[in-house]
Amino acid sequence: LSPIVELNVGGEMYTTTLSTLKKHPGSKLAEMFTGQPKLRTDSEGRFFIDRPGTYFKYILEYLRSNQMPTQCIQDVYKEALFYNIEPLIKQLEDSPQIFGELVARKQFLAHVPSYSENIELMIRIARAEAVASRRSSVIVCVVRTEEDAAKCQDALNSLDMDKKSVVKFGPWKAAPSIFDLLDCIQMDVEAKGYKISFQPHAAEKGFRFKSHDYFYKFLFTWW
Repeated sequence: LSPIVELNVGGEMYTTTLSTLKKHPGSKLAEMFTGQPKLRTDSEGRFFIDRPGTYFKYILEYLRSNQMPTQCIQDVYKEALFYNIEPLIKQLEDSPQIFGELVARKQFLAHVPSYSENIELMIRIARAEAVASRRSSVIVCVVRTEEDAAKCQDALNSLDMDKKSVVKFGPWKAAPSIFDLLDCIQMDVEAKGYKISFQPHAAEKGFRFKSHDYFYKFLFTWW
């Protein structure tokens, strides 16, 4: 291989040196240019990598000068994982953005049973109710303790609604509160491209428990 390498990364063109690409021998990026070329070339003879080209410049800046990115942290982290550049991965994981997501939020959500499945269930229910409507709503029951779970079930039996359409989150054994979990639900649904808000769901009068302690209405706005 020539010591000067021209790359086409997802349609973005880059020129760098072979030594830069092979700076970390154990990385997937270095393996791409070790021995016989393992990449296809485009019509101009440039090596083609089918990844987002926008963020590759941050990868190159790190390889050239150990400069850490100050923007697009989440996206650069995904690319660092793909190229398996371990020193960059470790430094990014120490950044507030990645540390907060991986160590704090994701660890908390790991304590919430069936969290990801419930997010998908909420979306399916909302989409099923969206026919000829501007908005659709999903009722969510959030319980932090086993005791709350029992009360929630009692409350659910008293509510005048289809119980199968109520999505239940919890209980969990971790410090974050119910409102922390509600924020996580909104954040993760919005990350999938939906416009969503939530509010306490008040049941009819004469209800044994304060339903808004457990039940929340998530509103999906479609247009």
